[in-house]
Amino acid sequence: MRLTTLLATAAIAATSLAAQAQEHSFRFQSSDPAGNPNFEFQQGWTETLKEMSDGNVVVELLPVGSIVDYKETQDAVGAGIIDGHITDTSYFAGKDPAFGLIANPVGAWSSPAEMIDFVENGGGAELMNELLNPYGLEFIGVSTPGLEAFVSKVPLEGVDDLQGLKVRTPEGLIANVFRAAGAAPVNLPASEVYTSVDKGVIDAADYSVFSVNQEVGMNDVAPNPVYPGFHSLPLVEVSMNKAKWDALPDDVKQMFRESVKRFQQTQVDSLRERDLAAVEEAKAGGEITVHDWSDEERARFRGIARGEWEKVAAESQMAQKVYDTLNAYLESKGLIQ
Repeated sequence: MRLTTLLATAAIAATSLAAQAQEHSFRFQSSDPAGNPNFEFQQGWTETLKEMSDGNVVVELLPVGSIVDYKETQDAVGAGIIDGHITDTSYFAGKDPAFGLIANPVGAWSSPAEMIDFVENGGGAELMNELLNPYGLEFIGVSTPGLEAFVSKVPLEGVDDLQGLKVRTPEGLIANVFRAAGAAPVNLPASEVYTSVDKGVIDAADYSVFSVNQEVGMNDVAPNPVYPGFHSLPLVEVSMNKAKWDALPDDVKQMFRESVKRFQQTQVDSLRERDLAAVEEAKAGGEITVHDWSDEERARFRGIARGEWEKVAAESQMAQKVYDTLNAYLESKGLIQ
C-alpha cells in the first residue's frame, strides 16, 4: 500500500510540475517583420529564456501584424489577447504624449549606453511602469536598434551647419527639433529618400543606422554622413500583461529580466559592430567623409531640443514628469546645462 501511495503521490507531483510548466507559456508580438535583423535578435531572447528555465518558460514570438496591428498591441496585451509585446514605445504617443517623449527625446542621446542607463538607473523604468500599469502592462526591460546616423550631401560639423538645410524628417517632435535648430524639414516617405537626396530635392535625411545607410547606397549619394548620430535613438520596450506578470514566481520574473538584459546587450553590441564595419568600408573607398560632432555641438543641439521637449511636457501630467526626470538625469551626467 505504501508503494502504491508513493507512486500515486509521484504521479500527482509530476502532473503538477507539467501544469506549472504549461502556465509559463506565452505569446508575444513584435513590431518587426519576420526576417528583419531586429526580429532575429528578439527570437534569440526567447531561446535564451527557454534555456535559462530548462524549457519551463516558453515565449512564442509573433511578427508584426500576426494578431493585431502594431499600434494596437498595447491594448491587446492589456486585454490578454496576447501576453506581451516587443515594440517601439513611441507608437503609443497618441494615448499620452509622455510615451513619445520617453521613447525618443530627440537629441538627448549620443549612444545606446546613455539611454539604457537612464532607463535602468535614472528613473526611466519607473516612469515606464507608471505609464504602462494603468493600461494593464508591466515593463520588463529595454533594448534599441541603436543611434541613427545622419545622411548628408554637405559637410556638417555642428549646429550652425544645419541653418537652411533641407532635411527629410517624419512629422512631429523630430521635425520640430530640426526646425528649431534652423533646418527646413521636409516630410517624405522612406521610399523616396534616396531619389530625393540624389536629385537634390533635399540636402540631408533622418533615415537609419550607418550600416543600413551604407548597404542601400545612401552614403554614395550623400557622402558626408554624421556618425555617431546626434538626433534619434528609439526605446524598444519588452512588456507583458501585468496580471500575468504579477502571478509569476519571483524566480521566473528574474529570468525574464536577465534574459531581456542579455538580448539588449547582444542586439546593441552586434549592431554597433555592424555599424563600425560599415564605417571602415565607407572610409576605405576614399569618397565618403564621416563627420563626428564634438561633445559641445551635441550639447548645443540637445539644448535646442530641450525647448521642444518642454512643449511636449505641457501636454500631459505624465509628459511633464518624463521631462523633469529626463532633465535631472542629463544634468547629473553633465550632458546638459
